[in-house]
Amino acid sequence: MSGSSSVFDASASAIGYLYQLRYALLAGLNEFGTDASWSVSVEVVDDVEIVAAGESRRWQLKHRASGTRLTDGSTDLWKTLRIWSEAIRDGFLDPARTRLLLLTTSTVPVDSVAHYLQAGPGRDVERAHELLEAAATKSAADAKKKSIEAYRGLKDGQQQAMLAAITVLGDGPNIEDVHRGLLQICNFAVGKQAAESLLNRLEGWFIQRCIETMRGEAALPIPGSEIDEKFSELRDQFRPYNLPIDDDIAEMTATREEYGERTFIRQLDLIGLGNRRIELAVRDYLRASTQRSRWSRENLLLPGEIGSYERRLREEWETHFAVMQDELGEEAAEETKIAMAKQIYGWVETEFRRNIRPECHDPFICKGSFHILADDKRVGWHPDFEARLLAILEPVGGAVNAGA
Repeated sequence: MSGSSSVFDASASAIGYLYQLRYALLAGLNEFGTDASWSVSVEVVDDVEIVAAGESRRWQLKHRASGTRLTDGSTDLWKTLRIWSEAIRDGFLDPARTRLLLLTTSTVPVDSVAHYLQAGPGRDVERAHELLEAAATKSAADAKKKSIEAYRGLKDGQQQAMLAAITVLGDGPNIEDVHRGLLQICNFAVGKQAAESLLNRLEGWFIQRCIETMRGEAALPIPGSEIDEKFSELRDQFRPYNLPIDDDIAEMTATREEYGERTFIRQLDLIGLGNRRIELAVRDYLRASTQRSRWSRENLLLPGEIGSYERRLREEWETHFAVMQDELGEEAAEETKIAMAKQIYGWVETEFRRNIRPECHDPFICKGSFHILADDKRVGWHPDFEARLLAILEPVGGAVNAGA
């Protein structure tokens, strides 16, 4: 039973952290079009902090199960008060210049502290102060003892100043609601079909960026200009004239040994290519095939787009291959054939670039796609590549068939 409980605790904690990151991103994106100097921090001074137009907004976020209530004795309420009380005591928080927001998915009961700290006509800071004092006097639970001490340790007027700065946002959006809010922004930017793909990449970048700031010696906020720039960069990759090139794919590497029997490597062996250039070919093949598969899986390609692209590549190759065959003639020596084949391969390797879309111009897509075609024996480098590959790849099968 205890093991099961610890699993649920860990799961709730993980959801809580992801909730913070998602909400921070949503809050940041909602700042677009405001003061250009805004910034966002996660797990620095509070769960989330946004500084914009000279004002600090600091969030404590509480993601709780459906049906949870934020009562006067709730641990969530008192932990939050402790965090802000200690920050005021230590001089790290000025309630006169800071908006303090407690956002919770819990329900706020009527006539509770949280109820009187909500925005609107029913807001009553003095009544909230009275209820807190009554709850502090009544509660003797060890779990809240330090929180109560921190709150009561504030000097005259500081409690009221802190409560005046606090706004409770009850029945707040849960993690799925926040995801839908982010998706709506992405939908507006790139359309419904590509919105999820854009959001996946944006969230991945933002989470990694938050990890970097938390690991740094000085936990610096993420400038809004950086988020704006990244969003614009990713958005442009989903325009009709472009496709996304993902960093994790663009950094992939592989060795010849992992692909040693593939046909495209056999083709390079036929022309005596050096091992380093073969490993570069393996890298381009891996990246192109992986990126193309991701595009297809995420429905980012138009019907027939890959087939059309490969046709254009093959037609370019056919022209160069035909010229090579004419120049070689029928009596060319093997050494001459290999030298000419290397010229064609060098043209693919260093010169020719045909983009799948006008602005999608990473070289590995073109080079790797040629290796995909070579793997299917639809292009080749050696003038006799079809016969040579047949001799290399088919002898075992041929012998079996002959015996049958």
